[in-house]
Amino acid sequence: MQNEKVQELKTCESKGRMSSEDRREAILDVATDIFLSEGYASASMSTIAAKLGGSKGTLYNYFKSKEELFAAYVQRSCIFHRGEIADLLLEDGDARTVLTAFARGYLRAFTAEPALQNWRVISAESHKSPEIGRLFYESGPLAGARILAAYIEKAVARGALVVPDIMVAAHHFTSLIHGRMIKARLLNYIPAPSDEEIAAEVEAAMFVFFAAYGPKD
Repeated sequence: MQNEKVQELKTCESKGRMSSEDRREAILDVATDIFLSEGYASASMSTIAAKLGGSKGTLYNYFKSKEELFAAYVQRSCIFHRGEIADLLLEDGDARTVLTAFARGYLRAFTAEPALQNWRVISAESHKSPEIGRLFYESGPLAGARILAAYIEKAVARGALVVPDIMVAAHHFTSLIHGRMIKARLLNYIPAPSDEEIAAEVEAAMFVFFAAYGPKD
């Protein structure tokens, strides 16, 4: 994978076809692979520059330090994973149907190895760099909860849910989904769950969530 990205970068640069933004993204692609394979502490700007086939000077034109490059990787990974699931909340349907589809997509995305690798690498660095932890939480879990809260607020307005505190309910929802499978996957305790296992986990979470926040007849 790294070799393909590097070759594409070199080909485009040799033909003068790569924009500054495309080059920045290509650098992030290679840096991401190195952060995930070597970890933040072991990765170096020299290694990343060598993989790119250029000089450290070129790399520093885009990112002034390894810390800045890692922060860009964190933010981009959060944006990518948010994009994987946010559109599920735009679907038409009753609240239970939409939230069930969202929860299944959420579990499928965050029990997959790419998301787990990102979480492990970022978490390992967060205790040494609180700023990285803040960036990750605000761009990832908190931003995701706010997207979910916006949907819950609309569901409350039309009487589909009864929620006294929107953000608390959003965090309750994600906690119910995180509760078992994602924790177990992070620790390599279980393999990637099947669609059937995800469906069963989500059904149990929906039962609890709607028992707490569903309309009372």
